[in-house]
Amino acid sequence: MLYKLFLELINELTFLNVFRYITFRIILASLTSMLLWFIFGQKFIATIKAFQVRQYIREEGPATHKKKAGTPTMGGLLVLASAFVSCLLWADPAAKSVWLMWLVTFAYAIIGFQDDFLKVKRKHNQGLTGRQKLAAQFLIGLLAGLYLYLAPGFNPTLTFPGLKSLVINLGPFYIPFAAVVLVGTSSAVNLTDGLDGLAIGPLIMACGTYMVFAYCAGNSVIANYLQISGVPGASEVAVVLASLIGAGLGFLWFNTYPADIFLGDVGSLSLGAALGLAALIVKQELVLILVGGLFVIEALSVIFQVAFFKTFNGRRLFRMSPLHHHFELKGWPEPKIIIRFWIIAIILGLAGLSTLKLR
Repeated sequence: MLYKLFLELINELTFLNVFRYITFRIILASLTSMLLWFIFGQKFIATIKAFQVRQYIREEGPATHKKKAGTPTMGGLLVLASAFVSCLLWADPAAKSVWLMWLVTFAYAIIGFQDDFLKVKRKHNQGLTGRQKLAAQFLIGLLAGLYLYLAPGFNPTLTFPGLKSLVINLGPFYIPFAAVVLVGTSSAVNLTDGLDGLAIGPLIMACGTYMVFAYCAGNSVIANYLQISGVPGASEVAVVLASLIGAGLGFLWFNTYPADIFLGDVGSLSLGAALGLAALIVKQELVLILVGGLFVIEALSVIFQVAFFKTFNGRRLFRMSPLHHHFELKGWPEPKIIIRFWIIAIILGLAGLSTLKLR
């Protein structure tokens, strides 16, 4: 853990004092995890191919996806590994928020890994059942919510951007609320991960937004100025998010259209959970609906499609859900869908940042 080592050497080597600045460690964390992808990315993809860990395509999916069959998957393993190594180097190991972020992220990664493993083993696009995945996600979400609720000094309240006088104390109901946030975010990201780079791009943008939130919440002076909830130690969450951003960028180098590797459930579920937990820790839960609006839209398109199908005797609201498949079937080229969705994600991220001044 270079951060702690450098702190011990500051008296002898004063130039190491730069490592006291969280902004410097944020930059190092993102660059380190990205560099690890550039060093090991090709070797990792080759290893995945050697073990025949490949993507299986749904029969009912768009015909254009047939060519994606056999593409290596489970790239989320290296995303998490590179980000974790980066955090070990540059995050403060004494910060409980760092370990909470990684415990929850890895727990959701185990669910995704099991789902991916079963698909590979069965050579079919059927892993865990929906109920099994949701049950495991809720269990971990409840445990994370319980930890937050019992943490000394944690405030189980909801604040509303633009309505600083409106504060709702959820009390023990914050525990199931936290579980809903984690399950909703991880599932929504998982549903969005259907085109090359479609999920990881908006994830990078959303994590970047919450990295700013975490930095502001962890700095008492800035938090007081912006009139947001100050959270001691939250700035270290910014380092975790920076490491995920760097790892995401490194992965995107290989995942951009046409993809050399896919994220897999091990990546989409865990990274979605990391984003949701960051929102909970820095007390910006409701803003996540805006910042992660693209994921919300994708998830709602599935819910509305199912409800419409059952209500109107088999009629469909969209040509196919999630929403990106609807545009595919309308004839939009895949790169056009991806870039336009990224643009929407950027706009939503900027809108989320603007809420810092809506108090």
